Amino acid sequence: MANFKIDGNPSTTVGELPSVGEKAPDFLLTKTDLSDISLMDVAGKKVVLNIFPSVDTPVCSASVRRFNSEISSYPNAVVLCVSLDLPFAHSQFCETEGLKDVIPVSELRNREFGDKYGIRITQGPLAGLMARAVVVIDGTGTVIYSKLVEELTNEPDYEAVLALLKKSDEDENICVQTSTAEHSRPYENEDPCDDGRAG
Repeated sequence: MANFKIDGNPSTTVGELPSVGEKAPDFLLTKTDLSDISLMDVAGKKVVLNIFPSVDTPVCSASVRRFNSEISSYPNAVVLCVSLDLPFAHSQFCETEGLKDVIPVSELRNREFGDKYGIRITQGPLAGLMARAVVVIDGTGTVIYSKLVEELTNEPDYEAVLALLKKSDEDENICVQTSTAEHSRPYENEDPCDDGRAG
């Protein structure tokens, strides 16, 4: 289990978040159109799991707004906003706020996510909901960031997550330089990277 606080009061989760370097557990969550989504459905993309108790609270809704405003700068990444809210609540909130760049998802049909990710609250009035955390998964399904917010009433560390996405994008765009001049060239946005194997 992991320890965190709710308004300064100690609380615990059912387990631990997946660690950096581990393969992320698969999941089945439900989108606002009532279709299901799994980790396989976003394979090849960086996936930000913005996990929280309920969109109907100020801090949780603020996190959805912030990630919605930022994620369009990272075309190979998606943000899944995960909670136990019904898809209808997610849909109403995003429509009212005009949010179109995040993907709100619910444990409507499958309640395994909170347990697989060790994030379900085990005690107190919020028991059964999920604590606040962010997990980032790379295109191979490997966890590259994993952070439980130590105080539930605090927002996650957006800057750390965005810096990681930016660094990951930059790393993917680095050409492998070879000793032959015809294969070595600086990175260009429009052209594929030549790693020296093309002949």
